[in-house]
Amino acid sequence: MGEDETIEKVLANCRVIAVVGMSDREDRSSHGVARYLQREGFRIIPVNPNLSRPVLGEVPYASLDDIPESVDLVDIFRRPIDVPPVIDAAIRIGAPAVWMQLGIVHQEAAHLASVAGLDVVMDRCTAIEHRRLVWLGKLRSNRE
Repeated sequence: MGEDETIEKVLANCRVIAVVGMSDREDRSSHGVARYLQREGFRIIPVNPNLSRPVLGEVPYASLDDIPESVDLVDIFRRPIDVPPVIDAAIRIGAPAVWMQLGIVHQEAAHLASVAGLDVVMDRCTAIEHRRLVWLGKLRSNRE
């Protein structure tokens, strides 16, 4: 499966997104991307041990392991060096897909996730790709 097909599959089958490294600061890319995805009908779960109050109306969790429900996608806003433990946790919680945002590349972690059966997207923005696929008519907005 090519990268475009993987991106389309991940976004088409996704409803709940854990945003690892999410910030409560509106000027941060994690916040803007999460806000866009939430407006498009996705449920966002902030994951950041430094958050203590709701962000975008959602309760934050310190780690993926703390989330008490199933997650369809782990969207990673962390430095490449911090990616392997996130991938390990995504595998542990049974997430079907992981997504490393623009500028985030970790080939070994991507390989580990892929071998574990997860769909992997790397160095792409979920908001940009979602908008592009909706514009191309390959995806419908989840807004209802």
